[in-house]
Amino acid sequence: MEIATALEFVRQHRHGVLTTQRRDGRPQLSNIAYWVTADGVVEISITAGRAKYHNLRRDPRASVHVTQDDFYAYAVLDGDAEVLPVAADPGDATVEALVAQYRGVIGEHPDWDDYRSAMVRDQRTLVRLRPTHAYGMLRLPS
Repeated sequence: MEIATALEFVRQHRHGVLTTQRRDGRPQLSNIAYWVTADGVVEISITAGRAKYHNLRRDPRASVHVTQDDFYAYAVLDGDAEVLPVAADPGDATVEALVAQYRGVIGEHPDWDDYRSAMVRDQRTLVRLRPTHAYGMLRLPS
């Protein structure tokens, strides 16, 4: 499957599964909400205390699996993930990136000042997965 085809499918949805690698090599799977930027980067908001954060800091290889509501069609994007610094100030670059990601996933927030403070308090960061490989099945075989 071409990456562009997979991205077209993935853009039609907002929820998927992020797979990272545990220290022992086994996969760690996490349900996620995501946003795909105009240049095809999958963005995911995470907290610094979670396994996926530690896994990605140690090993940036990751995959995002997205299924259609009927569960038969799916696409997987593999790539290396960039993890931004943990939000440290309501006006820092990570918080700005999280605001943009929130707008992409949900829309406008009723109180951006509160949201910005919460990103720092929750130790949030943003994962950016740049796909290098895609596979899946978008139609049932005939």
